[in-house]
Amino acid sequence: MSDKAPGTDRSSTSLLFRSNERILCFHGPLLYEAKVVKAEMWDGTDPDAPEPGPHYFVHYKGWKQTWDEWVDESRALKFNEENLAKQKALRVAALQASKKRTLVVPAKHSARVESESESQRSRKRVREQSVEKTEEQEVSRSVEVKIPIPNALKAQLVDDWERVTKDRLLVPVPRSPTVAQMLDQYQEHRRTSKDKRRPLRHDNEIVDEIIDGLKVYFDKALGNILLYRFERYQYKQMLEQFPERNPAEIYGCEHLLRLFVQLPNLIMHTNMDDDAVVLLKDQLGDILKYMHKFSKALFASEYENASPAYVAVAKAT
Repeated sequence: MSDKAPGTDRSSTSLLFRSNERILCFHGPLLYEAKVVKAEMWDGTDPDAPEPGPHYFVHYKGWKQTWDEWVDESRALKFNEENLAKQKALRVAALQASKKRTLVVPAKHSARVESESESQRSRKRVREQSVEKTEEQEVSRSVEVKIPIPNALKAQLVDDWERVTKDRLLVPVPRSPTVAQMLDQYQEHRRTSKDKRRPLRHDNEIVDEIIDGLKVYFDKALGNILLYRFERYQYKQMLEQFPERNPAEIYGCEHLLRLFVQLPNLIMHTNMDDDAVVLLKDQLGDILKYMHKFSKALFASEYENASPAYVAVAKAT
């Protein structure tokens, strides 16, 4: 009996790299040494592996297995002198780019700096390097923290905005499923899915942590940045009616989708390292794909008309 997975062709004739081969692999803008664990040719017929072409499951040298992942051939390079030179050049370029953001000591302090003891200079360099590293992370994140939202969900955001702000309609709440229920359903879907592209790094513990964090973010953000003015009185009503519930147990995907728009800016101001940010972006993108796939069941097809009494109070608040 063949162990060939659906939608794949393991013929080695069209694969540039083989199992156990030492390679260089792009992770972000830099190249890292890695080993090919599996090599497969995907033909695009498997819905869980729709992108046709050569794909490799790689392990990065010195990294935990949680970072192992499937990559397409465009991210992999032969381990040779030419590509090692390219790896070094990319690191040098990244270092030079970071030096452009180094702190500059004002001229009026130059004499004082020259007279400092060696230990004082050393401590100063450590402080400056720490501040510089933080600034570099924030600058890079302002460019790199992008969570792609499927076009159909972008249309959902526009429709949502028009219904609430122009048509004076309300999302029916409590929703079913709620944000908490949808995220639990996503976790179950992910555990039972045979999606080949999901690397081991997306293990259950990591995903559970991200899901829990997303629920907390939603609970904290809803009343502060996710509501339109016309919805605030409804929010007050829900908190009074369901004091024992968190917002994630009342509201649904209409408001969660609004959070995804805000997340890049929120992530940019955290102290997460770049690798953690990449992992978080990948997982959030996967949740959006799930929301897109099951959008008919997750989003309300009709919004509610607000009563005249509600409209009067909403206008006054």
